[in-house]
Amino acid sequence: MIGKGRRGSAATRPRTRATGPVRDAVWSVFQRGPRYRLRLGDREAEARLRGPLEAVEKEIQGHAGDSADPRVGALTGHVTAAGGKRLRPVLVLLAAEFGEPWRDGVRQAAVIAELVHVASLYHDDVMDEAATRHAVPSANTLWGNRQAVRGGDWLLARAGRLAAELGPEAVRLNADTAARLVDGQARELIGPAPGQDPVEHYFQVVGGKTAALLSMALRIGACEADAPKPYADALAAYGMYLGTAFQIADDLLDLASPADLTGKEQGKDLLAGVASLPVLLARADMSARGAELRRLLADGGRLLSDREAHQRALELFQHAPAVAEAEAMMRDRLDCARAALATLPPIPARSVLETLCDFVADRTS
Repeated sequence: MIGKGRRGSAATRPRTRATGPVRDAVWSVFQRGPRYRLRLGDREAEARLRGPLEAVEKEIQGHAGDSADPRVGALTGHVTAAGGKRLRPVLVLLAAEFGEPWRDGVRQAAVIAELVHVASLYHDDVMDEAATRHAVPSANTLWGNRQAVRGGDWLLARAGRLAAELGPEAVRLNADTAARLVDGQARELIGPAPGQDPVEHYFQVVGGKTAALLSMALRIGACEADAPKPYADALAAYGMYLGTAFQIADDLLDLASPADLTGKEQGKDLLAGVASLPVLLARADMSARGAELRRLLADGGRLLSDREAHQRALELFQHAPAVAEAEAMMRDRLDCARAALATLPPIPARSVLETLCDFVADRTS
């Protein structure tokens, strides 16, 4: 954790800023594609963040592959063994700084958050028919869809068992988050209700699929560290706003950034017909200026299967009002995230969380 040993209460700690190496270490958690590495610049930073994360990593690997049948263990441990950003454990550890981060339950909470996340990846890859995950063949590619779904279910069950060891509040958080993940995915598959605003539906989907687990990671970290409830509430709210903003940033990057920055082909989501926020806003743009883009996006983007049409759509998005509108929505949620943090004591962990807001904003600038 950031800092060692017992300290004064959270409310009386002196105002300090996160050191550069610590900031850079957590900043890099958000980087995607071939440039991603969790970098620590000096021994002090390593003692503050790397140590706890390495301990959590060992427990993640141990729990993910812990089956009496090694064949099942190979399936359930496959995605965690391939790596990942481990963002959710980082958020658990940061949230714990607002209480007593040395408590035993904190590390277990970090494991729970990551297991739930990885379980969702097994299910996502089946639904998306993904061939790879973390640059290795996906579980559904190696074992088939039915086994991959069972692998995700097994990890959810293991997370539930670990939560039961922590107590009723952890059980509730784990169950509520799993339900929200499923709800978000189901809403995405079903689509908007008749007469529902597609943008409203988008935020319902993102709130369940993406933001809910970030919010849970922060709340469970604060709770297991026995942080004051107002701090846990503020951190959970921050996680919802940050997760939503991060998804909007991903939507924008798909349209604007080359593969060497994002690690995936530019416009891949657009080509796949993903109803991203800029796409939804462009479909609703009834101006004469937006007519050509609306035509290309009609019928689920059927015309975009043509390479020239796809490239033309990307060109139109560079100057489309929908992009500016989506950016404004993203920055509004980042402002809300910062406002939630403003209610917390000014310790280094808060500075790191503030830096994450800056990073999300900078990704699209």
